[in-house]
Amino acid sequence: MSAATTTLAAIGLAFSLDLLIGEPPTAAHPVAWFGRLVGAVDREWRADEGLQRLVGLVVALVLPLVPAAAAGGAVLAAGRHSTLASAVVASLVLFLTVSLRMLLEMTREVVDATDADLEAARESVRGLVGRDTVDLSPAEIRSAAVESAAENLSDGLVSTLLPFALLAPVSLSAAAAAAAWVKGVNTLDSMLGYRTKPIGTASARLDDAVMWLPARLTAASIALAAADPLAAWRARRWARVPSSPNSGWPMATLACALSVRLRKRDAYDLNPGTDLPSVADGERAIEIVGRAAAVSVAVAGLLAVAVADRVDPLAIPSIALSGVSP
Repeated sequence: MSAATTTLAAIGLAFSLDLLIGEPPTAAHPVAWFGRLVGAVDREWRADEGLQRLVGLVVALVLPLVPAAAAGGAVLAAGRHSTLASAVVASLVLFLTVSLRMLLEMTREVVDATDADLEAARESVRGLVGRDTVDLSPAEIRSAAVESAAENLSDGLVSTLLPFALLAPVSLSAAAAAAAWVKGVNTLDSMLGYRTKPIGTASARLDDAVMWLPARLTAASIALAAADPLAAWRARRWARVPSSPNSGWPMATLACALSVRLRKRDAYDLNPGTDLPSVADGERAIEIVGRAAAVSVAVAGLLAVAVADRVDPLAIPSIALSGVSP
């Protein structure tokens, strides 16, 4: 198979598995294993805040290399048997780094519950956001769910799909390692990247850098999926309001595409001239995010083909690699 065909097949298998299976059980999920590793270093190593930040820098630089090495090594080992085996293992790595089906299902569960069981909605939305939900109104709960759907499309799909698509035509092991490394960086930020944790400062800054492009590509995908290409342009007014340099882009774009207001108390207010989302708005948000995921996969496929077209003509013939003179 050509590099392009192999890459497209790997991406297709990964997303087929996500749609069919969803998330593996927590006990068997490598991301959960990595989370336990992060939990082991999440403590006060030094009383001095500056030294704690220095420890955090080492953590940010070293820990994501663990899943990257494991993923890349697994693909290399599979490649000793066949290219097909390495492609299958690489697609399994990508599958384990994305989370689309669960995101859409959890968002739908929250949106539906706001119209039927408010306490259940408050409980369910805690799986999507970290804010206090005790006194949130139904519309504020829907806002939180829609915000999370937009942001996590970037974190849980585009961020790992993009490097995989760009690198897989060159090296499946490098593509798997890159996807696992990005997932490690995201996980570090989600667990340590709080202002109250000096050890997480470096992880948060690294995540900001890594997510800069995926967040903006996600915003563009949302605008295209909503058939409103200018939504991302209108969103620029509010995209920088959240403290994160990246999360505001997909959230504000979805707010503009839906013509709704998305608000987190004492943090940000996106598209404030409109109303908080209704149940119908929440359902439409889920549809748009699902279509935006499809747009992202299609764009990744096009990028992979473009890279493969540039790489394949330059590839060294296998006979030369074997050391045998032609």
